[in-house]
Amino acid sequence: MLTTLLGGVAMPAGELAMIANVAPQTASSHLSKLVSGKLLAVEQQGRHRYYRLADSEVAHAIEALLAIAPTNVRALQTARGAYTAAGNLTYARSCYSHLAGSLAVQIADALLAREIVIPKANKLYAVTKPGRQWFNKLGISIADRDLTDLRFARRCLDWTERRHHIAGRLGSAIFSRLRELRWVAPVRDSRAVRVTLEGQRKLTELLGVR
Repeated sequence: MLTTLLGGVAMPAGELAMIANVAPQTASSHLSKLVSGKLLAVEQQGRHRYYRLADSEVAHAIEALLAIAPTNVRALQTARGAYTAAGNLTYARSCYSHLAGSLAVQIADALLAREIVIPKANKLYAVTKPGRQWFNKLGISIADRDLTDLRFARRCLDWTERRHHIAGRLGSAIFSRLRELRWVAPVRDSRAVRVTLEGQRKLTELLGVR
């Protein structure tokens, strides 16, 4: 249920029960404990209760746990995602509000290679001065206060790639901008993300990502 909610959407208990293949009563019991443990937030709408991840920190923790999970568990999660959607979770997927998967890792590597961002201690990234100009041209405005915010750009260990992609508010801004430009698009009823033809052309042109 938690990995399903990594897409950043809110879902009713009944649907989460079906996804987890458990009885509604069992799902409700688990969901109640997850809310009490502050991993989930719940919102009442009419007769239904909708559950979502409490915040991006929870999403970050889940991705980190998946990265150290046994191989058979990771394979099961990937297989479930590939089976239920016309997309590939290992290539590109949403992780709460930022992009994850092979595509996200390639983008992070390209930004590092061009020194648009550079690694810092404590699993952080710093945006360079030329990098700030690069992001501005892309349509992502970076304020002075963002450069000193420890949560602005973080390294997130990708559980399918075992390498880092960009999380934090910068990761969210990149993903949001790619969607606005229609270079990527979500796959319906899935966390999978597809790259459009225009996106393929632009990502190759700007970052050498194929």
